Amino acid sequence: MSSSGRKRPNLVAEKRYTKKKAPAKKAAGKKTARKTSKPQKRRSPRKTVKRNPISRLFRWMVRAFWGITWRVSVVFGIMLAIGILYFVSTMPDMEQMVDGRTRGSVTILDRDEKVFAWRGDQFGGMITAQTVSPHLKNAVVATEDKRFYRHFGLSPRGIVGAMRINLSEGRSALSGHGGSTITQQTAKLLCLGVPHDPKQMTEREYEADCRQGSIWRKAKEAVYAMALETKFTKDEILTIYLNRAFLGAGARGFEAASQRYFGISANQVSPAQAAMLAGLLVAPSRYAPTNNLKRSQERSLTVIKLMEKQGYLTSAEAAHARANPAVLSKAANAHAGGYFADWVMSTAPSFLTRETTEDVIIQSTLDQRIQRAAEEAIDYIFTNKVREGSKAQTAVVVMSSDGAVRAMVGGRETRVTGAFNRATQAYRQTGSAFKPFVYATALDLGYNYNDYVRDEPLTINIPGSGPWSPDNYDHKYRGMVTLTEALKNSLNIPAVKVSEAVGRENVRTVAGMFGIQSDLAAGPALALGASESTLLEMTGAYAGILNGGQSVTPYGMIELRLQGDDTPMFGQEGGMGERVISRNAAEQLTYMMHQVVESGTGHRAKLSGYQAAGKTGTSQSARDAWFIGFTADYVTGVWMGYDDNTPLTGVTGSGLPAEIWHETMVRVMDGLPATPLPMINGQPAAPYVGNDSPSRNNQRQKSSNPIENLLIQLFGGGG
Repeated sequence: MSSSGRKRPNLVAEKRYTKKKAPAKKAAGKKTARKTSKPQKRRSPRKTVKRNPISRLFRWMVRAFWGITWRVSVVFGIMLAIGILYFVSTMPDMEQMVDGRTRGSVTILDRDEKVFAWRGDQFGGMITAQTVSPHLKNAVVATEDKRFYRHFGLSPRGIVGAMRINLSEGRSALSGHGGSTITQQTAKLLCLGVPHDPKQMTEREYEADCRQGSIWRKAKEAVYAMALETKFTKDEILTIYLNRAFLGAGARGFEAASQRYFGISANQVSPAQAAMLAGLLVAPSRYAPTNNLKRSQERSLTVIKLMEKQGYLTSAEAAHARANPAVLSKAANAHAGGYFADWVMSTAPSFLTRETTEDVIIQSTLDQRIQRAAEEAIDYIFTNKVREGSKAQTAVVVMSSDGAVRAMVGGRETRVTGAFNRATQAYRQTGSAFKPFVYATALDLGYNYNDYVRDEPLTINIPGSGPWSPDNYDHKYRGMVTLTEALKNSLNIPAVKVSEAVGRENVRTVAGMFGIQSDLAAGPALALGASESTLLEMTGAYAGILNGGQSVTPYGMIELRLQGDDTPMFGQEGGMGERVISRNAAEQLTYMMHQVVESGTGHRAKLSGYQAAGKTGTSQSARDAWFIGFTADYVTGVWMGYDDNTPLTGVTGSGLPAEIWHETMVRVMDGLPATPLPMINGQPAAPYVGNDSPSRNNQRQKSSNPIENLLIQLFGGGG
């Protein structure tokens, strides 16, 4: 091996120990301090800590709960976001959401084209939170949701407060007050965006489903409310709410309600009016001012207090609103013709009235002055002349001679809607009110008002039933009487004799042509009013007598048109029809009925300064009492009885019904000129001379009239 020439050091083992350094030399004159090393403490072996198993379990549960909670929260947040986005994507524009009615409205005008009744869901047109009266906007917010402009659609404070109130009132936390915000209420009004499908459920079922309060439903409403807040501004949400809220009397939205109750736009309401409208939200039907104005005014005081407390009204403005509460408009206060409006609705096509999806205008024949007259007359009689607590009912119909109905009252409670109408729906026995049609038949066939007929005991054998013996009301017989006297005193036996002589079928035909469409009795009791009819039919039939013998179809609608259109879709259906009896016969019959009022059974109906004609009627066992009569201007029918057919006590057609007729016509005729009745200038009959033969105007002992001879053959000398 080659070498570099340098000597390498010897390899030695690595030293394990180092050399001790020599101690340093001591400094002169100083002692060296001895350093001692501090002894180190020996570490004790690690002790094992025993943990409490309950504590370990608790800490595990906390960690598990937190782990589950944040994961569930994330999932819930994602689902909530998806739900909100879904609802936002399916929501239409605001303008499409303000009118959500499932049916249209019907506005009914009187003969002077003034509004007097509404039916269906009335929508007055769109209003906005920017254009509506600031007082109304503030009243709604103060009453329904004072934090409306600060929350995100839900109000946790409101929900907690509502739960506390529910518990304090003894209910469950979720029953009663809901703490809903205006946004949540809007979600409910929109029914979560689910449209009404008539094929799936009725409108009533649909609205009930929209108002249900299950926990699941409330959860969906909360999501929908947040979606509303996401898509629309606060004022847009309030606009939807103001237009969709139901406020009683068929009014949908504050514009319709303001027009309905005050006759002005919601953009013009005062603080007092705004408070009354906002107060309806809690219970529209209960607080509707047309139902109970005082209750509605008391509720508005609460709203005024809230508006003042929240700074929307000054103390002076609040005091003025309290001192001057809102009142109804003249049209709303009248609230006239509820029965009439219901009847008109039933006579027009259902798809344009009861089931309309359009807004319809109907001009009617109603005269509100005459309507008030009838209502006031009923109130006067039942207040002053009927015993307190009586359940007896009444109905009144007033019409012109052509059948145009001017007023209708279907019961003692006049301010009603949808109630049983005794003027059009109650079929009752007519009693002696039917007798004019018996004499109308005879007069048209040649009889004379002064012809005689004998009032005497009578028995008729009815095949299959046996003998039948009619009797007069007072159980007395008057011998030979004229037809006028027989009608004036409502004698039964002469009416039956005349009916049998002229033929029952002829009487049935004449009555039917005059408008009595109900089934008429087939036997001889037909002449005594054993058949049933409605007051409207009977009054229309009497109108045919007044107009000279032409048939009449009562009507209440002049024309029907869609709102915004000038061309009517339907015109008048009814009025005068074909002739039933001759004009001479009608004028004779009018004279005979005039004598009923002048000195007969209807004398309580007599009017001072006006000629009147009419007829009383009392059915078997006094279950029905009638008076129907007319002046030259109007025909008025009155019925009285019990709904359950209980006999009247001490009441006949010549009593209270005649007095109701009198009180009605005194008010109806007030200020009208005294026009004479269209009747003959009747002369009293000459005294009867002879044995059995009738005398016509005392000119002959035996009649040449074949009808009178038939009476003689059938029933003897009196005919």
